Amino acid sequence: MTNLALRRAYSGFMVVVAGLCTLLAAGVLAAVIFYVVQNGAGALTPSFFTRLPAPIGISGGGIANAIAGSALVIAMASLAAIPIGILAGIYLALYGRGKTATAVRFLSDVLTGVPSIAIGVFAYALVVLPSRHFSALSASVALAIIMLPIIVRTTEEAVRLVPHSIREGALALGIPSWKAVLLVTLPCARAGIVTGTLLAIARVAGESAPLLFTAFGSLFWGRGINSPTAALPLIIFNYAISPYKDWQQFAWGGALVLIIFVFLLNLAARLALPSRMPVR
Repeated sequence: MTNLALRRAYSGFMVVVAGLCTLLAAGVLAAVIFYVVQNGAGALTPSFFTRLPAPIGISGGGIANAIAGSALVIAMASLAAIPIGILAGIYLALYGRGKTATAVRFLSDVLTGVPSIAIGVFAYALVVLPSRHFSALSASVALAIIMLPIIVRTTEEAVRLVPHSIREGALALGIPSWKAVLLVTLPCARAGIVTGTLLAIARVAGESAPLLFTAFGSLFWGRGINSPTAALPLIIFNYAISPYKDWQQFAWGGALVLIIFVFLLNLAARLALPSRMPVR
């Protein structure tokens, strides 16, 4: 057998192996989704989304407060992390040079890999201990820290993909540098920035470890950003380890809601991607 035939056979073998690995990964994902749907679909009733959790031994109830609490915490975290992350990413892509920019990039990469429970402990020491109470605000601080490096790095890469000639053309027309960035560079990089932002939100939507140290959880409606609040991951965690079948089914239902939410965010991120990326 010639070398060409050996290379073709080896290439075909590796393609088959890659295909099998892809099917294996997709099969595991499909099995997890099927199992969650099978166990949680029965809990998705109108009262599930509109009522408060019922006391132990009483059937019915819902997780409306947890859904509202998660929405509040994620919204506050997004308001804090998105502007800072986008501005930092723009700076690193266009103006960041030298050791300082290198250190910021390195720290962003390191922070991306820090366990979320460690960030929860940090937020506990930073916000909860000085204020002497758990709150939605402290939970949003923890989630914002998790979101920040993802937004910074994705924004930087999205801005770097914009050809320099586009921004230079705007500057050649006499437009100030900040206007060229705001009116020319950012619209061109919008798809990548939106994608990174949505993926960051999807990343923190299911985090429970930081919320254990910050939000603490509640069985009632939240009384403001400075009070303990319920959250969907906390409800799932507490109900899943309980011995009551009703609560366990509610945990499966909450997990299904989270999966649907993350799926919609990832779908929106895919739709935000342009069909063709700009080429330098």
